[in-house]
Formats: sequence, C-alpha cells, structure tokens
Amino acid sequence: MKLIYEERDGILYFDGCDTVKLAKKYGTPLYVYSLTEIKNRIEELRKAFLDKYKNTRVAYAAKAFTSSAIFKLIDNEGLSLDVVSGGELYTAISVGFPAERIEFNGNNKLYEELVLAIEYGVGRIIVDGLEELDMIEEICQSYDKKIKVMYRITPGVNSDTHDYITTGKKDSKFGIPLDEEVFYPAVKNAIKSPFVEFYGLHFHVGSQLFDNESHLKALDILLSHIDEIRDRFAYEVKEINIGGGFGIKYTDEDRRPFEYFIDPSMKRINEHYSELNIERPNVVIEPGRSIVGEAGMTLYTIGSIKNIEGVRKYVSVDGGMTDNIRPALYQAKHNGMIANKMEMDRNDKVTVCGKCCESGDILIRDLDISKPEMGDILCVPSTGAYGYSMASNYNKNPIPAVVLAKDGEDSLIVRRQTYQDMLLNDIVPSWMD
Repeated sequence: MKLIYEERDGILYFDGCDTVKLAKKYGTPLYVYSLTEIKNRIEELRKAFLDKYKNTRVAYAAKAFTSSAIFKLIDNEGLSLDVVSGGELYTAISVGFPAERIEFNGNNKLYEELVLAIEYGVGRIIVDGLEELDMIEEICQSYDKKIKVMYRITPGVNSDTHDYITTGKKDSKFGIPLDEEVFYPAVKNAIKSPFVEFYGLHFHVGSQLFDNESHLKALDILLSHIDEIRDRFAYEVKEINIGGGFGIKYTDEDRRPFEYFIDPSMKRINEHYSELNIERPNVVIEPGRSIVGEAGMTLYTIGSIKNIEGVRKYVSVDGGMTDNIRPALYQAKHNGMIANKMEMDRNDKVTVCGKCCESGDILIRDLDISKPEMGDILCVPSTGAYGYSMASNYNKNPIPAVVLAKDGEDSLIVRRQTYQDMLLNDIVPSWMD
C-alpha cells in the first residue's frame, strides 16, 4: 500500500504533494485530504465486511467530514450515508446522492428536517425519541407516503473512551430507553402504524474505541430485544445497525483492523439466527472517523514563539481551536512536525497554541519537534475527522480551505472563507444610523 506521508529533501509530501507548496498556494490554516487514503479505507471495509458478508451496508457517518465533494466520492464508491441534520441531508441531495441510500439519525430532529427527509424519500429514519414517531406519521399522512423507521436503543453499556463521546450508556441523550413500559409500546405503535414500516434496531456505543467489548455487549442486548419483539408481536425485524466508533491513530495508538470489530459481531449475529433457523436481517455499520480521520491533515504557519525559561516554550500558529476544537473540548491528543524541516533532529519540546483569545486554545502539549522559527509550516496529522466539521468563526476567524490531494495533484474542494463571507448574514438596523 502506498505511503501517504513521505520525506523528500527535508520536505514533507502528502499523497505526492509538497506540503510547503500547498501552504503557499492555498494559504494556512489549510485542511488537506488524501484521496488515496480515503479509498484505501473504503477498500478495507469492502474486504472486511461488504464482500465478506452478504446483505450488508456501510453508511458513512457524515458528521465526521461533510462536504459536497466527499459526498460525491461516497456515492461513487457505492456506500450509504448517515446524516444527522437537515443541512447534511440537503448537501447530499444537492450533489445527487440517492435518497434511498441515506439514513437520517439524530436525537432531536426538527419538524422541518423530517419534512425534508420524507419529501426526499430517505431510505431510513432512525427514531431517537418517543415523540418523533408521531411527527413522522403526521408528515407521512399529509404527503401520502410510507417510510422505513428504525429505533435507536440505549443499550446501557459503557465504553472506554472520553465521556463526551460515549453514547451507549443508560444516562445518555441518545436512544430510546429499554424499560419495558417504554420500549415495547413504542415498538407496537410503529408496527401497527399505516404510515411507517418498522424496519429494525440501531445502536451506537461511542467513538474512538479500541476494544470491541462494548459492541458485543450491546449486540447481545439488541438481539435479546429482537427475540422479544418476535415473541410479543410475531414480527421479524429486517435490519440491524451496530453503529461505528472504530478508533484511529492520533499519536501512539495501534489502530485495530476493521475485522477486529466486525468479525466477532457478525459471528454472533449469524450464530444467533442460525440457531433459530431464521434468515438473518441486513446488517449495517456507520464508520466516519475511521474512513476520513487519518486521511486528513492540517497545515499551519508558525508565528510568535514565547520561551519561558525553565517552564515552557509556546509556539503559536495561525489557527487553533477554531479549526480543531477537539483538544480544548475533550483533551484530544495530536502529533505534529515541521513540514519544511523533516531532516532535522526533533530536539525541541514545545507547546503548540492557537491564536484565539483563550488560555484553553492549546493544540498540542509537550511536542518534540525540530527547532521552530517564525514562518515554518507545521503539519498536524489525523485531523480529517471533526476538524472542518466542527470549525467555527470564534474571534471572527475565517474557516480554512479544504484541498484534496492524489498522486501529486491537488484540487480545492472547499474555498477559504473570507471576512466578507462572515458578514453575509449581519444586519445593522436602519434606526442605528
């Protein structure tokens, strides 16, 4: 498999592109994605899941990185799409993504978002709350449509990850509780409804996971409730969605192969249905970060350097928490390197900070890098997930451009936001003149 990161004459190349030249051409901060790496990950998923097991789907979790170009790529690769907002849904439809391959997730879907989803005819709506079914039925009745729904359950399992990205425990804003007096009446209502087809169950236990235990525990719980649905209502679900959350390498983690998560789950599902002598339902997974996370990197230009003798050396860059909120939000860790000094020893220990007026705007603590100087280009790898997607205009900083690289060629896929762009929605009332 081709190396995505290479050193040539002391310069960092990414998917064949000179990163220093990219920084000069497009400016910094700059998000850069490797098309080769994204396709590598999709091919791994094909071999580990789609080609290995029949009646399976991969739905790319759009929240990891949303753009018109990435949605077009996901469509061209034949994957499905998991969206969580009207904006993500609109973006997908705008580039011709087939609505039947879209599933609509989210814990508080707005009425107008559900109208969009039903108008477009999305393949699934994954119901996350008890009131949601009523809204869906009302809209379907008015549009004379019937739509597939799945119920996202709260399996009540904990995952070994940061609390902010744990989603499967009982105390969670996500999912329908499995209390008997809550869950089964909700299932009965969906089965009896003339406006929806109750299609199956869904769970997502968390993100950035390196242990499959929580997936397997949640799966056992899900299968037991499918059995109970069969016994109570003589109804067979048609699809099981086991979410995503597969961890990637940010610093020194060892990324698990997709098979580590997929094979034990499929073994358990297949054995369960084989024992019952029933054809198993479709099985869906929802990877996002594990497709685009390591395929993306961010380039910055180093600015002021502050050395506090005996304490710390601060190296400031022209971005920060506005283009990568993860370190400030949940203490995420990253690596980094000076793209124009790859041949030099990394014998300087620095703390990389952003330009925002916040003490918490720290990107990387205690990073060993080559001696930094103003104007150097800093590369931060593995920022392909939840960088651009969570970018903001805090302190009125523009959102960076996004470039796609492949075999030494580069293409702009999201232009850099301008100061004028940021003022498009600002209005000064006439009485202020």
